[in-house]
Amino acid sequence: MSERVEAWIAPAGKAREKKRARSAAVKIRAVLADIATGWLVPVAAIAVWQLAGSLGWISSEFLPTPAAIATAFADLAANGGLLHHMGDSVRRAAIGFAFGGGLGLALGLLTGLFRRAEYLLDPSAQVLRLVPHLAIAPLIILWFGFGEISKVVIIAAVSFFPLYVNTFLGIRQVDNKLFEVSRTLSFSRFKRITRLIFPAASPQILLGLRTSLAVSWIGLVVAELIGSTSGIGFLINEAKQNGQPAVIFVGILIFAVVGKLLDSAVKAIERRALIWQDGYKG
Repeated sequence: MSERVEAWIAPAGKAREKKRARSAAVKIRAVLADIATGWLVPVAAIAVWQLAGSLGWISSEFLPTPAAIATAFADLAANGGLLHHMGDSVRRAAIGFAFGGGLGLALGLLTGLFRRAEYLLDPSAQVLRLVPHLAIAPLIILWFGFGEISKVVIIAAVSFFPLYVNTFLGIRQVDNKLFEVSRTLSFSRFKRITRLIFPAASPQILLGLRTSLAVSWIGLVVAELIGSTSGIGFLINEAKQNGQPAVIFVGILIFAVVGKLLDSAVKAIERRALIWQDGYKG
């Protein structure tokens, strides 16, 4: 009898394994197809751009070809200057974001959880949020000089508000019925925050994190273009003064690629953290 059962179970197990393998292969093919689709427009644009430049339809003095930009990138990478400038830029962005984003998250939690803190802090924060960041950059440089501190302060200032606003809104948009359930279950304040409020607000908070990272990278560009002796922004400024459009494009592309990589990293975290969310995927 047992031999008959084993003879029946073994093929069934193999069939399930094959089904899982086919399902995994289908998912991998779907992901690769999505990635390939995303590359269609950039590759086509680069091909047209290169063709137009090679045929002389576009002046290389204003818009160098992708081949010329690749050559400039290789030259900068070979002499070690590119790595040095990238390191300085990433370090400034990381420190500025850590201060600005961390403070934004903390104050967003404070004003979102406590109404008195909202009345005390939120009006001033909203007024400051409406001040253009480019307008305060010269003032920050006047206060702190052209050193590293002014650059970090500019980046921190621009990265503060997205996390602050989204954290505050995320908490305030939590369904009030969940609070009633927590009171019924006699949750402590700490348990209510960690088990209920924070998970429910996490989609909005992660959106704020993505936005804050993006604007901190923009703040880095502003800080380095206004006054710096190193960094990708300085590289762009120096290339402008020396009439090197290919190097300018190298700097722009580095900003774009690093920004995209950071955004993709946060999206990956978002997918793992919000695996429970059953939203519309298109």
